[in-house]
Amino acid sequence: MAAIGGNTAGPGDAVVNVYINHEKMFAFVEMRSVEEASNAMALDGIIFEGAPVKVRRPTDYNPALAATLGPSQPNPNLNLAAVGLTPGSGGVLEGPDRIFVGGIPHFLTEEKIRELLEMFGPLRGFNLVKDRETGNSKGYAFCIYQDLAVTDIACAALNGIKMGDKTLTVRRANQGLTQPRPEQENLLLQAQQQVALQKLAFQMAPLPTKVVCLKQAVSEDELTNDEEFEDIVEDMRCEGEKYGKLVNVVIPRPGPNGESSPGVGKVFLEYADTEGSTKARQGMNGRKFGGKEVVAIFYPESKFAQGEYDG
Repeated sequence: MAAIGGNTAGPGDAVVNVYINHEKMFAFVEMRSVEEASNAMALDGIIFEGAPVKVRRPTDYNPALAATLGPSQPNPNLNLAAVGLTPGSGGVLEGPDRIFVGGIPHFLTEEKIRELLEMFGPLRGFNLVKDRETGNSKGYAFCIYQDLAVTDIACAALNGIKMGDKTLTVRRANQGLTQPRPEQENLLLQAQQQVALQKLAFQMAPLPTKVVCLKQAVSEDELTNDEEFEDIVEDMRCEGEKYGKLVNVVIPRPGPNGESSPGVGKVFLEYADTEGSTKARQGMNGRKFGGKEVVAIFYPESKFAQGEYDG
């Protein structure tokens, strides 16, 4: 407690009394203040003699009564690193207020998932479950909020959101979705409106590739003349090189007899890395070429490599 800065009631030891049951391997620890007892909860998961220790409230703990006596959550500024803990480590993600988040699409980064969850308040802990061998996300996570009062609100607002071809499942980890209390309904409505405004950004967030496809960039009749075609290729090359190292420019043309071919009307820019392609997509989307407003999207590298331009 002293190491993490949890002794907030003054000098001396925060622990007043300890009862240990060696046979059943548990202990009761009495603290001198409500605030220090709450700070001690942050030690959940601490390694003691090679094993993680679970720190819990006693079974007769009354959260409503406790809230009238002092802080019921640990101080968020505790120096947990001093005892080898980080927020969200160990057993911090256990208990009745732990939230399960399933159906997470693989293109959504850990940072974006946290950003979505933290729309309702700061997290006490977060764990995106990953495959041990590959390090890739398994598509689900667990979290717990610092303010436990928002747990049901966040679950109700986020559950069922569609992201790409996935649908989020957000609920308490140890039970079905608990309905919010009547006094929470206005806050829930505001939360759902906030999610509605932002969910498209998460839902449609594309996974960057090295290839950018420009739609509506050229018309079919511009591509029939060889000289005019070469000018267009050179113009696109010069424009594309502004954003990064350009590897290739492909502009599909109509067939020799004027017949339409897959991808005609599109321009494909292949970059050496996704940093360049991302800048190009951002910079060229909505731009006008020859009076036409261009739509820039990422294009699958595998299809591009196989010469499939009709996607």
